[in-house]
Amino acid sequence: MALDYSKKFPVIKVQTLYSSLHTVEKKQVEELAYSYSFTLQELKQVVEATIDLRMWSEEPIFNYWSNLEAESALKGRPFKKWAFSRLNDRIDFLKKNSFSFKEKPNLTPEFKISKKELRKEEQVKEVFGMCAVQSEKTSCCNLRTIDAVKNCGFGCSYCSIQTMYGDEKVIFDENLQSKLDNIKLDKNKLYHIGTGQASDSLMWGNQHGVLDSMLGFAEKWPNVLLEFKTKSKNIKYLLKEKRPKNIVCSWSLNPQSVIENEEHLTASLEDRLSAAEKCVAHGIKVGFHLHPMIFYKDWESDYKYLISKIVSRFNTNDVLFISFGSLTFSKPVIKKIRQYNIKSKMLQMPMVSNPEGKQTYPHKIKEKMFKLAYDNFLPWHEKVYFFLCMEEYSLWDSTFGRKYTSNEDFEVDFMKQVFKKI
Repeated sequence: MALDYSKKFPVIKVQTLYSSLHTVEKKQVEELAYSYSFTLQELKQVVEATIDLRMWSEEPIFNYWSNLEAESALKGRPFKKWAFSRLNDRIDFLKKNSFSFKEKPNLTPEFKISKKELRKEEQVKEVFGMCAVQSEKTSCCNLRTIDAVKNCGFGCSYCSIQTMYGDEKVIFDENLQSKLDNIKLDKNKLYHIGTGQASDSLMWGNQHGVLDSMLGFAEKWPNVLLEFKTKSKNIKYLLKEKRPKNIVCSWSLNPQSVIENEEHLTASLEDRLSAAEKCVAHGIKVGFHLHPMIFYKDWESDYKYLISKIVSRFNTNDVLFISFGSLTFSKPVIKKIRQYNIKSKMLQMPMVSNPEGKQTYPHKIKEKMFKLAYDNFLPWHEKVYFFLCMEEYSLWDSTFGRKYTSNEDFEVDFMKQVFKKI
């Protein structure tokens, strides 16, 4: 059996995240695998549990397994079956009991300097298209996107951008201006176009003339709401002169504890709010995305504090919209998080499948979070446009007491409401 497994283990380990384990973890997992002749699925489960428990700062799986061996009189296959059942129970318990951000992240030197090679290259693909996650199964405003820059220099542990490109290079489209010139729109239709789906919209400033091109596009098409979505504080270039009225700078916001632990290398909450205030003072409209909202032990008090900061510091005339949304993971994003080799609580959450087969919070948690957020914006309910991004329409009823019959109706009403302030 030992000889047979010595041939099997090298074959199945490469089909798992074994290479992402630390050196000591590899030896421990290999020892367990040989002792219990793990199948591919069993090895995959142990490897992923090893990474998850390390990310969550919990007892290492090897210690946990050794304690189970000491606790039980079972041996061989009966023990293995029982041990996996107990391991599943342990993981489920940790996911169902809300966590706190009690440790600072252990960012490796490699992580801190990743995605810093900036290049201007000719790109074959067009820059203009529909939002990559647009779907009829969830609420979508039919956002169009301009992917002027591909890949992001920030390191948010939950972000899907990290799985969209095959390397760590940040690419500026060499033919951006000519591609923008070739975009044909209906002058009688209102459009919402975002620039922050393939990279952060503002962290690069005007490198390679990217903002000059985008602002020129906004001037050419006054029927477009051009959104610069960001987690940075880099708004200096926008403040140099008067800008088109149909641009909006929007900030993704989370409590500072989430920013410190999961939104790596981004601007602090205070810096984001301060940058938004400077934009408002310069005549630029702003928006805020509480997306993704994170469910953890202190989430209620932290989000109440965050919302109180927004309400006290901004006038509703200057805010075009506020959106809510939750964590949603595709399988490639979950895999990438486990490969990051940093502390993260993002997979320590109860997960269910949404209509698109992605992993997300159960409805009850979403309803609780969205309702609390909306209720704390009470003074703004009739003055600012609120919406849910990429959520099922049933959640609109429990949050806002209203919903749309289709994404097209959502799009029309969104544009009608925000253009009133432009």
